[in-house]
Amino acid sequence: MNVIEMLNRDRLMVLARGVRKDVLVKGVGAIADAGVTVFESTFDHRREDCVAENAGKIAALVKEFGSGMAIGAGTVLSVDEVRAAHDAGATFIVSPDSDPEVIAETKRLGMASIPGAMTPTEIKRAHALGADIVKLFPADDLGYHYIQNLKGPMPHIPLMATGGVNPDTIPEFLSRGIMAVGTGITIFRPDLVEAEDYEGIKKLAKDHIEAILATDN
Repeated sequence: MNVIEMLNRDRLMVLARGVRKDVLVKGVGAIADAGVTVFESTFDHRREDCVAENAGKIAALVKEFGSGMAIGAGTVLSVDEVRAAHDAGATFIVSPDSDPEVIAETKRLGMASIPGAMTPTEIKRAHALGADIVKLFPADDLGYHYIQNLKGPMPHIPLMATGGVNPDTIPEFLSRGIMAVGTGITIFRPDLVEAEDYEGIKKLAKDHIEAILATDN
């Protein structure tokens, strides 16, 4: 099963940025135990070594969880980052924008493409460029009614909402036609990461999954 099929089934992508590698591996183990099947390790462009640093994290995650979890790269802003993620074992690329070169290289390398877009024009263009799913970002600023209106003329374009996703908002996002949701800080909560509280991280992941299951049922 590829990442698009996983997202269509499980409807949740979890992500993390700026988490130390050893803590990240244990944290991803915790959310895997909770039932999460798709994880995005994001590039932290505040770091001078962000490409090598995130590639190392992706490689470690793929080695540990690659047989049962789709591991990808997030906040991908350049073709070099696409290639580094691919070489580390990533199977999908997520971006905050819709860069034609990033999308093209992602598809050339056989990975799933999830670029970000905001307006109808941007969403249509991202889909035409080859996006498998378009990431609606920032979804919380756009609002539920905006999403509902988008799905009227473009029901054929799968959308993933990021921004403002939590167990309380998940039912609204999904009920308006969103295919999947993505979140980081509401599961990899900074205080839990600092305390290395993996049981706490696991519980938050379960809360999100339960919100999805309750909506689908």
